[in-house]
Amino acid sequence: MEKAYISISFKNRKKLDAEISALKEVLQKHNIRPQVFVDEYVFSPEQEKEMMEQATKDISESSLLIAELTEKAIGVGIEVGYAAALKIPVLYVKHKNAEYSKTIGGLSAKVISYENTEDLKKQLDQYLNLN
Repeated sequence: MEKAYISISFKNRKKLDAEISALKEVLQKHNIRPQVFVDEYVFSPEQEKEMMEQATKDISESSLLIAELTEKAIGVGIEVGYAAALKIPVLYVKHKNAEYSKTIGGLSAKVISYENTEDLKKQLDQYLNLN
């Protein structure tokens, strides 16, 4: 089964719960296992090396990285860069009113700018049907 690494900052995770649930729902419909790193692991501040080792391992085992960047996050940018360097397709996801990142957009296979969770699900479903 393919795996999609969903990259989101720990700080923004709770406020984007509906969006992450929508992403998971569509991925599972397409038999792609969603992985939300910040939901699966807990690291202390002193474990930054272990955290990044685990993140890079998980990204390298993925067939897709979805970067939820409605709110910019440095860690998500690092994960996007790593995935792009490995030639793993990056899907840049953001609310339509959120600031656009040219850096992330430039590394992405597709940008989904959504109005609400239903729109997000529809656009992700269309993307996965084409790829």
